[in-house]
Amino acid sequence: MTGALAPTKPLTVADRCDRCGAQAYVRAVLVGGGDLLFCAHHGRRYAEALRSTGADIQDESARLTETRATAPDDER
Repeated sequence: MTGALAPTKPLTVADRCDRCGAQAYVRAVLVGGGDLLFCAHHGRRYAEALRSTGADIQDESARLTETRATAPDDER
């Protein structure tokens, strides 16, 4: 994010892509208010068009390639 708008909360497993319903990893905060959530695929697809309208993009898709040292307690 650029910091021009108020910080947003990190995306969670409950956040779903507005286009296909998959887990969201990208949030587009719109200039006029509100936001759109996208999976990594749709986030890449629409990012440039959204940026051109002044949207602020929060991209957490790097989490897809992170490797955890241990599994969380609820996954053991």
